[in-house]
Amino acid sequence: MLENIELQWLLSFQKVYEQLSFKRAAESLQLPKSNVSRHVALLEQTLNVRLLERTTRKMIATEAGERFYHNLSPLLIAMGDMLHEAHQNGDVIVGHLKVITPDLPFLAEAMAEFCHQHPNIQLSCDTQLDPEEGLLEGFDVVIRFGRGAIEDSGWVARELVRWPSCVVASPCLLERCPKPNSVSELSRHACITSLSVLQGMPWQFKKVGAVNVVSCYKVNSGHMAKAAALKGLGFAILPEEACRKELDEGTLVKVDLWEDEPEDLVLYALYSGRKYPLAKVKAFLDHIQWVVQRSHA
Repeated sequence: MLENIELQWLLSFQKVYEQLSFKRAAESLQLPKSNVSRHVALLEQTLNVRLLERTTRKMIATEAGERFYHNLSPLLIAMGDMLHEAHQNGDVIVGHLKVITPDLPFLAEAMAEFCHQHPNIQLSCDTQLDPEEGLLEGFDVVIRFGRGAIEDSGWVARELVRWPSCVVASPCLLERCPKPNSVSELSRHACITSLSVLQGMPWQFKKVGAVNVVSCYKVNSGHMAKAAALKGLGFAILPEEACRKELDEGTLVKVDLWEDEPEDLVLYALYSGRKYPLAKVKAFLDHIQWVVQRSHA
């Protein structure tokens, strides 16, 4: 119904209610009296309710009109305040910014630099690797990892950085068990998985999708997963950038699966699904993405 109501109808009704006169309301709004009368009539017709009782001598609000006016007035006041603030501060980066993010050094530096550049920002930052759905309420931005398609949560997902990944194992592990050549063979071997990050299912492949694997070593840290892989505790999926040194030295071996490869690890920024993000959110995301891309170029 909202899309069938025009703002001018509401403003005309408000003035008529307050002045109890179409003529005085029209003078206040600087509109022809006929326009104001038509606005109120169209509003009543659309709502299918009588808001004002008219007689030749006086005008009074109906019970429905009384309730409608008292509910409408604070909304119009709030809308006026919002428009004034947008006009005054459209390009000003100001306000309280609430963020959930993994505890990563480059993100810590990026956020500190952003607040240094914009001293009118108040930052509240909660460091979590995998925020629960209920924690998203009240936060402006949630930065989180993902592999493969992310669930539709009503939030806008903006990709910050993408890391191609690979399956790795230590030479000592490959001495104990045959090197797998397919995803189905890999799923029968001991693997290092995540405890809660990526919903506890890091084994996402580009063709076959999610794969259940055997795991007795679960961690929430890429560094811990790599350390476990180096000790031969299981196969791991790691970003190639994070284990390039070990691959070059031969302390880890890349396991090529002829039919498939792991999904990339992606760092996303999620924000409310508004058509136009708040100025503080847009500026923050632009800054974070610039820093992330520069540091991973």
